[in-house]
Order: sequence, then structure tokens, then C-alpha cells
Amino acid sequence: MSRPIKIKIDVSKIDKTALYKGAKAIYLDCVAWPSKTEGRYGDTHYVVQELSRERRDAGEKGVIIGNLTLPDEAAPQQQQGNRQVQPQRKRETVDDVFTSEERDDIPW
Repeated sequence: MSRPIKIKIDVSKIDKTALYKGAKAIYLDCVAWPSKTEGRYGDTHYVVQELSRERRDAGEKGVIIGNLTLPDEAAPQQQQGNRQVQPQRKRETVDDVFTSEERDDIPW
């Protein structure tokens, strides 16, 4: 059974000038790099906003905008009949995190 890769992005850190319009949507390029040590919440990589070659050649570095957690490959595979359900954490909404003034700056 495949397991998801969990990614958390702090959208307030996204450099909106690096977003680009494609044929069907507006895109953000990101790169995940392995962390030297596992994070407090089990994250194994950090996610960086990728910049254009021109910006990288000029010495600019992408901002760390989040992290990701790879599935634990050592965990036993769940069988269909014995599926375990983990308790859900309360998810924060945009209203919980941002004031209305900060939300107005987000382009979507």
C-alpha cells in the first residue's frame, strides 16, 4: 500500500514575483532538500521556493517555505481488514492564522 508524502507550506513566505502563469494555472516551483537531522515533528526535508536561473546566478537563494515528511518505510504495512485510524488534529483555517488585512495580500 502506498503512503502519502506530507508537505506543509507557509504561504506567507512565497515570493509572489516568482509565480508564473502556465497554460491552465498559476504555478509555483519548489524543491525539497534532505535535512541533516529529523525535525521536531518528524519532517525529513525542507522545501525551498525555486528561483529562475538568472536570479540564482545573481546570488539570490530561494526562501525556505516549508517542510515535508516522507512515509515511514519501516512501519508495518496495514492490511485491508485491520485498518487503523489515527485521531485527526484540528486543522487551523486561514481565519485562525491570518488577520483579514494579511489575507487580502494573498493572490488566490
